[in-house]
Amino acid sequence: MSVLSPTIIILVVILLIIFSGIYTVQQGTIAVITMFGKYRRVARPGLNIKIPFLERIFRRISIQNRSVELQFQAITLDQANVNFKAMLLYAVFNQDEESIKNVAFKFVDDRSLMQALIRTIEGSIRAFVATKRQSEILGLRGEIILHVKDQIDTQLESWGYHLIDLQINDISFDEEIMKSMARVVSSNNLKAAAENEGQALLITKTKSAEAEGNAIKISAEAEKQAAQLRGQGVALFREEVARGMASAAKEMEDAKLDASFILFSMWTESIKHFAEEGKGNTIFLDGSVDNMQRTMHELMSVTGSKNK
Repeated sequence: MSVLSPTIIILVVILLIIFSGIYTVQQGTIAVITMFGKYRRVARPGLNIKIPFLERIFRRISIQNRSVELQFQAITLDQANVNFKAMLLYAVFNQDEESIKNVAFKFVDDRSLMQALIRTIEGSIRAFVATKRQSEILGLRGEIILHVKDQIDTQLESWGYHLIDLQINDISFDEEIMKSMARVVSSNNLKAAAENEGQALLITKTKSAEAEGNAIKISAEAEKQAAQLRGQGVALFREEVARGMASAAKEMEDAKLDASFILFSMWTESIKHFAEEGKGNTIFLDGSVDNMQRTMHELMSVTGSKNK
C-alpha cells in the first residue's frame, strides 16, 4: 500500500487553502465581506479573492429592481372604507459602499425589510386618505403617489434603498358605497341628458321661429315688390293706351274720319278679348245699343279732355 509523501500532502493543503480563498460574485449582485464579524469591504461581480478561514461572505445583495404587491384598507375623513391595490417597485439606492453597508446591516433579513417598507407605505397612504372625503379619493390617485414618495424617500435612502415607482392599480369602496355612487352618477347623467334635451328643444324652437319670421319677411318683401311691379305695369299699360288712343284719334282727325269709329272698334275688340281669354270666368257686360252709345260718349269726352 503506497503512502503519500509529506510534500504531496503539503501541496494539496496549499491548493485547498488557495481555492478556498477564491470566489465569484454573480452579475447583478454585490457581496459584503466581513472578518471576525466586522465589515471589511464590498466585492463586485466577477472573480474575487478573500483571506481563507478569516474573511467570509456575510451577505450577497441584489442590486436589481424588486417589486411587491400591496393590498390594504384606509378610512376617509367621512368614515368611508377605501380598498387599495398597489404595486411597489424599488431597488438599492446605488452601488456606493455606504449604501451597500446600510442594506446589509440595517435589517436582520429581507423579510424584516419588506415588513417595514410595506407598513411605512401603507401608513403614509392612510394618513393622506384620512384628510380627504370619499368623493375626492378617486380623483387623487396622482396626488397620493406624490405624497408617498415625498414622505418615504428620505427614510428609504437611510435604509440604502430608493422608491422607483408606486402604481395604485385599484381603488374601491364597500359594496353599499359603490351602489350609492352608481346611483349618484346615474341621476347626474339623467339630469345632464334632460338639460341637453331642453337646450336642444329651445334651440330648435328658436331656429324655427327665426326661420318662420324670415319667411314672412321675405314673403312680405316679395309681395311689396310684386305690388310695385304690378302698379308700374298698369301705369305703363294706361300710358301706352292713352298714347295709342291719342295717336289714333289724331290720324282719324287728319283723315277727316269720325272718332267714334275707332272707339267702336276698341269696344268690339275688348268684348272679343273677354270671350277668348275669360277661361270660364263670368263677366257681366251691357251689350245694348244704349249702353254702347253711352260708353262711346264717355270715351269721346275723355279723348276730348286729353286734346284740350
